[in-house]
Amino acid sequence: MSEPGSLIRALAGRPTARNFHSYVIAEVGIGIASGRFPVGSILPNDAEMMDSYGVSRTVLREALKTLEAKGLVEARAKVGTRVLPKSRWNLFDRQVLAWIFEAGPEPAFLRSLADVREPLEIQAAEAAARHRTAEHVRILHYWLNQLISTAQMPELHAMAEFELHRTLAEASQNPLLRAATGLTEFGVACALSARREAQAGNLATEKHPHYQGLLAAVEAADQPAARAAMAAVLQADRHWMMQGPPDPRPD
Repeated sequence: MSEPGSLIRALAGRPTARNFHSYVIAEVGIGIASGRFPVGSILPNDAEMMDSYGVSRTVLREALKTLEAKGLVEARAKVGTRVLPKSRWNLFDRQVLAWIFEAGPEPAFLRSLADVREPLEIQAAEAAARHRTAEHVRILHYWLNQLISTAQMPELHAMAEFELHRTLAEASQNPLLRAATGLTEFGVACALSARREAQAGNLATEKHPHYQGLLAAVEAADQPAARAAMAAVLQADRHWMMQGPPDPRPD
């Protein structure tokens, strides 16, 4: 299972698998997400895969069981291991999201992500304003300061942004919002990648005022203001993911 922040850390380069089991899972997972193993196709037989990845039958079988648990494949007797439709994939699984990110998500997927992420995170911001503690506020201010100090360091900046969002989810006191932070991490990583590709420069300038307003609202227990500030943050991310830099504000 991928840990929180692992997808963002991969922005600096694809991480090395910790063992043969992880290696096979990652290689087949990215192969499926990228279409190298198309939906509906049958994976190569055990002998071929053992030879390709240099692993034992036990390691291969355990890796395929893990992929089956994530909804990517299904093993059938006398048929083989079939790649399942995307509708069966566990899209809340951080590792599945990481493979989709590495393969390059399609615009329709990014649009669906934004449509789901926005109401969840707006709800988290509102709930955080209602339930936050002094410790939550202290941590939020720490990550806000990190956003400024890492403005020229993409990976660290993205990690600070993700941790700020994750702290809000923790402060919400809602276990389901906490469990959905994989979508947040994916969204942060995709928006940052688009900004890097466009050579956007200082990474903190655009959203920092919104984050300042968000933290002020959470600290003051102002729920409507927290919702509005989070909506502004997420709208900026949607623009970057879907169509590049946001339009300039009208005079």
